[in-house]
Amino acid sequence: MSQRIRIKLKSYDYNLVDKSAEKIVKTVKATGAVVSGPIPLPTDKKVFTVLRSTFVNKKARDQFQLCSYKRLLDIYSTTSKTIDALMKLELPSGVEVEIKV
Repeated sequence: MSQRIRIKLKSYDYNLVDKSAEKIVKTVKATGAVVSGPIPLPTDKKVFTVLRSTFVNKKARDQFQLCSYKRLLDIYSTTSKTIDALMKLELPSGVEVEIKV
């Protein structure tokens, strides 16, 4: 087959992203394919400012931050064995996986 597969992982917890990337790398290397990555992509940070009180004390505010962590994996010289192993792989529920062939 000899094609490139690009896997993009995204999650709000960096531990889940790192563990799932490590699991993918181990699985792919066991089938004999070449892996480039995991490459950390820039973290998206969203900051929300909320007033503590409903109608008074404008100076009293809370700030919340939501970070999304991303990793990129490239898999080269794949075989049908590699694709089957990736299909059977189970990842945690908090990780979003995007696969491009």
